[in-house]
Amino acid sequence: MTNDERLLHRALELAEDAARDGDVPVGAVLVSGELVLEAKNEKERRRDPTAHAEMLVLREAARRLDAWRLNEATLYVTKEPCVMCAGAIVAARIKRLVYSARDPKGGADGGAFDLLRSPKTNHRLDVSTGLLEEKAAAQLQRFFREKRTGE
Repeated sequence: MTNDERLLHRALELAEDAARDGDVPVGAVLVSGELVLEAKNEKERRRDPTAHAEMLVLREAARRLDAWRLNEATLYVTKEPCVMCAGAIVAARIKRLVYSARDPKGGADGGAFDLLRSPKTNHRLDVSTGLLEEKAAAQLQRFFREKRTGE
């Protein structure tokens, strides 16, 4: 198992925790040097529309590193980031993003928008996608199916 796979598996575990709490199952792990931070979606628990896993882990990394520029960090996420999260990823100068499932309805890496690879942004990052995509997509589909059917 590669390091990317290991960290995305951990993000999937965090996403499962989010689902148990009633939140959309998205998990994130940020690595910068020796620092490893984790977060899951907490919009429902916090009653905060910005409490996405990516936003929470970026905020904590900035606090812990005492810097808003996270230009040595790699961010692992189970789902293609939305526009808000993609904007924060670019603003934080993340070096590398690895995510699993595409989001054709709200993703900002070509899903619904193309913010992460836009030549108009002031930062370019390395983006890798598709690793563990089937697991992440199944997790999301199961969550929304259960929400619809009340299971």
